[in-house]
Amino acid sequence: MAESIRVFAPATVANVNCGFDVLGFAVDQPGDELVLRRSDKKGIRITQITGDEGRLSLDPGKNTATVSILQYLQKQGLEDIGLEVELHKKMPFGSGLGSSAASTVAGVFAINALLDAPLPTTNLLPFAMEGERVACGAAHADNVGPSLLGGFVLIRSYEPLDVVQIAPPPGLWCAVIHPKIEINTKDAREILRKRILMSDAVDQWGNLAGLIAGLYTADYALIGRSLQDHIVEPIRSVLIPGFARVKASALEAGALGAGISGSGPSMFSLSADEATARKAATAMQMAFDEAGVANEAFISPVNTRGPIILD
Repeated sequence: MAESIRVFAPATVANVNCGFDVLGFAVDQPGDELVLRRSDKKGIRITQITGDEGRLSLDPGKNTATVSILQYLQKQGLEDIGLEVELHKKMPFGSGLGSSAASTVAGVFAINALLDAPLPTTNLLPFAMEGERVACGAAHADNVGPSLLGGFVLIRSYEPLDVVQIAPPPGLWCAVIHPKIEINTKDAREILRKRILMSDAVDQWGNLAGLIAGLYTADYALIGRSLQDHIVEPIRSVLIPGFARVKASALEAGALGAGISGSGPSMFSLSADEATARKAATAMQMAFDEAGVANEAFISPVNTRGPIILD
């Protein structure tokens, strides 16, 4: 058994336009790093957090990174173990990129690896979801699922939990543009309509089914036609300066589709190759620049690895 371990867990794009709360995928960057060390002192201590500007709690029961570890140890009957945790936030808060999810996934993946991986990675998902409950009040899996498992993850059901892993077709690349503004996830949820039209629901079901079919068959044209959101995007887009022009710029550059990453304000586009993804990223950044919004870009294929051990 190792004495310490350092892991990286990736950011994610949740919802993917037509899959609100049930679909997400992982990207290579950004993400969070976590260092976990064994200690002679009983219990878990957070010894250092960087990159959070002092916003995160050092209380293990209130920090999403350590809540998942505590849940894991309780289930394994290892509450007496001694651990020290360092969390290095490498991604922005309130970005719509699954910041809290990356932290909680890093925590539970690290403790399982430190203990020589007694549980399969898929069995770690419920522990990671408990970290999300602390962060945003609900144990959603559309961020922690892909961050932990890699690729696309469909949450077919929460009661009972039933997730489906979907390997992306070869060549599928993502551009994520993070405008340097912050949108609180809880606020973004509160503005959503509680009831929707049946016609909108039918359109959404069709697009989600089409997207899943397109991913399985590598039908890029079908993927592009299906990346439409009739329910959430019309409401949340008003929170993002320059949204319409940013999305149009991605499509004009050749992207298959574009939309809001999670609850925003980050926006993503999917493309059939790296060159188009980079072209779309440049166009999206220029549109944000024209709207007077500082931004940064992350470009990568869809991440199929999930968390990794760094040393």
